[in-house]
Amino acid sequence: MRKSLLILLLLASSGLAQAQLALREDHPQSYSVAAGDTLWDIATRFLDKPWQWPGLWHDGTALAAPHLHPGDRLSLVLVDEQPRLLLEPAEASASEAIPGLPQQPIRDFLSAQRILDSLAPLATAPYVVAGSAERLLVGNDERIHGRGRFDPALTDYDLVREGKSHIDPDTQEVLGIQLDEIGSARLEAIEDDIATLHLQRVTQEARLGDRLLPAAAAPASAPSTPSEPARLVEGRIIDTPWSARQGGPFEVVTLNRGSREGLAEGNILAAYGVGESVRDPLTGEWVKMPDERLGLLMVFHIHDKLSHGLVLQATRPLSIYDRVRNP
Repeated sequence: MRKSLLILLLLASSGLAQAQLALREDHPQSYSVAAGDTLWDIATRFLDKPWQWPGLWHDGTALAAPHLHPGDRLSLVLVDEQPRLLLEPAEASASEAIPGLPQQPIRDFLSAQRILDSLAPLATAPYVVAGSAERLLVGNDERIHGRGRFDPALTDYDLVREGKSHIDPDTQEVLGIQLDEIGSARLEAIEDDIATLHLQRVTQEARLGDRLLPAAAAPASAPSTPSEPARLVEGRIIDTPWSARQGGPFEVVTLNRGSREGLAEGNILAAYGVGESVRDPLTGEWVKMPDERLGLLMVFHIHDKLSHGLVLQATRPLSIYDRVRNP
């Protein structure tokens, strides 16, 4: 049964206390849910800190994301000095419930890239030893031969190639090695250490020496509960998508911080452009200008030493070496 009342709550950083939500000065008194909306979009209309909707629609017993559909109408009221949204459901809605956050950019990114902490798994993985008709390059819907240890119980493989290494700009530590996806292949037969595979899909021509890894799991959805990091996090953007130098709203950026620094999936971070240094016209000293807040991003995929974040708001495209920290 659809809930007749949705209550916006704020949990304090400890997750134990409740506090007054900060409403935007220009918040509307009501809003009709439109096709293409997300919960983030709606929260942004009402709250100074839109990540404070963490499922923070409350049904009186447990925190859960509301099931809102296009055509539903939300009205803002105060109950015991707490802001609440009253829901007037649409009479009939054949549309699916709106998502919490945009999903497609995350799926597209995760389906095309992998990160390894070291090259050890790649060094021992099977590899392409011959192509169709002994050609050096092969394309879609052709057969290839791989050599190495294949598990007969596994039929689906990803064809990958070593990509760039992600380096911390401050410490020069290697944070991870990117694998570029070449395509996918299905195992047809194994004879000794030679396997025959059928290329199902390729993004570029396969080469001799390309590695074969067990197919990755289906891309995950965006975390459903945005949150602030549990402790202070300060880092940098070290990569932006598809070799572009900048990332705008709903694009993915790579950060030089991961689980070892306390980041978790769903954490919201603010992005800042580094303030330039200028010479004081009177003293001649070099003085650094304040960093400029540029927007917000949400961490959605975590590794030990790095993570990936989805840009949710930006006053300008975020660039490599821009800083990130708690919002």
